[in-house]
Amino acid sequence: MFSVLNMPSGIQRDCSSLQYRKTSLLGMLMLAACVAHVVAPHRAAADQASRPNILFIFADDQSYETLGVAGNRVVQTPNLDALAARGTRFSQCFNMGSWSGAVCVASRTMLNSGRYLWRAEAIYKQSDQEREAGRWWSEYMRRAGYKTYMTGKWHCRASAEKSFDVTRHVRGGMPNQTPEGYDRPKSADDNTWSPSDPKFGGFWEGGKHWSEVVADDAIDYLNEAGGANNPFFMYIAFNAPHDPRQSPQSYVDRYPVESIPVPEDFLPLYPFKDKIGLGKSLRDEALGVFPRTRYCVQVHRQEYYAIISHMDAQIGRVLDRLKESKQADNTWVFFTADHGLACGHHGLMGKQNMYDHSLRVPFVVVPPGEQTARVIDDPIYLQSVMPTTLELAAVDRPEHVEFQSLLPVLNGKPSQIDVVYGAYLDLQRCVRTDRHKLIVYPKAEAVRLYDLKNDPQEMHDLADRPESLPIMRELFAELLKKQSQLGDQLDLEKTLPQLTASR
Repeated sequence: MFSVLNMPSGIQRDCSSLQYRKTSLLGMLMLAACVAHVVAPHRAAADQASRPNILFIFADDQSYETLGVAGNRVVQTPNLDALAARGTRFSQCFNMGSWSGAVCVASRTMLNSGRYLWRAEAIYKQSDQEREAGRWWSEYMRRAGYKTYMTGKWHCRASAEKSFDVTRHVRGGMPNQTPEGYDRPKSADDNTWSPSDPKFGGFWEGGKHWSEVVADDAIDYLNEAGGANNPFFMYIAFNAPHDPRQSPQSYVDRYPVESIPVPEDFLPLYPFKDKIGLGKSLRDEALGVFPRTRYCVQVHRQEYYAIISHMDAQIGRVLDRLKESKQADNTWVFFTADHGLACGHHGLMGKQNMYDHSLRVPFVVVPPGEQTARVIDDPIYLQSVMPTTLELAAVDRPEHVEFQSLLPVLNGKPSQIDVVYGAYLDLQRCVRTDRHKLIVYPKAEAVRLYDLKNDPQEMHDLADRPESLPIMRELFAELLKKQSQLGDQLDLEKTLPQLTASR
């Protein structure tokens, strides 16, 4: 069903079907010119009409576990849950990691260029030249006949205003954080910062919460697109739930701090934190107190859930308008996030780590028409949304685009990913199968091994057990293979020779 749903029917372009082979050469040329003049505009209109609209909704810092439909009984996400109930949710969606402390920069460059992590880094500084050369997501969609719209967080080196036909309220990066937003709360009496007080700026800068601004823009775009002949491609990028995690007080009040569960994997301090780049000098980690307290984690997760619920309400407004506009019957909706977030897991606050809470993100795809909710557990990378939309737009996948379309997986074929790769700077690497995860810290000369089947929260490190050595060597060999395939030049064998010894 997915392979044909709303795909262009195509028009026979083989000249032999025109039945004029026996005419004179002059007659043939005249007829060809006539056909081109009369048919081409109608063919273009037909192709555009048959190509579906694309509504891409993008969150920032949202972990896979922060949806009600994913099993979280605390967070309230009724609109995203309803969206998932109308389509397919990929439960094992990952980001590859980052060459930068700003993980979103790497994630979004991969997304818009279609390149895997290290080849995306190679073109990062030339991103605008890539756009000018047409090797950019929105440029492919525009050349395919789409009217393109963008609002919200961009965080790419290419010009957003030149990448899309229409842009509003382009935010280069995160909302401004204030000194009061760090190293808190020190105790239950610490009220120096408030997520709902506009005096701290951030999401409140400009007078209206940025999530509401993004939703307003998206609704305006839908109103404008309703009168257009071309299909639309909308890139709707929320800054939420990135810190400063601010929302109206009514949303904060939904989550009394004492009712917020502390993650089962809570730690006051993460071992190796300084040698793997996760100490006090990393901005994300400096948001909470050192050592972490259970109360500190409860407060941060309270604010995290509140801003997610507020964003969910804004997404609901957009989806309602899509339905009212009568365009939903020809629109594919995609929702995902650029990466996850620890927010109290494992003694960590940020996303610069190799644990699932930071590598995995929600991913929901809803095609037009009535669908039955389903979950696909095959592993994918979130950036696969880019080639998926190109296929829907009848654009042949360019040679430089390395991520794969999800349409075959939606049709029942297995994912082409068997081993998930993750990286952070030259400080962390991991490989993940459906059973095990190996995390490598080369500068700390340490490794961690988790049995994901029996320990999904990644709490029990098995690396020191003698019986674990064979599986660690197998996984390390997979990691070396992935490095070779992806252009990762970090030398791990030199620092971890015990994993390369003959078996």
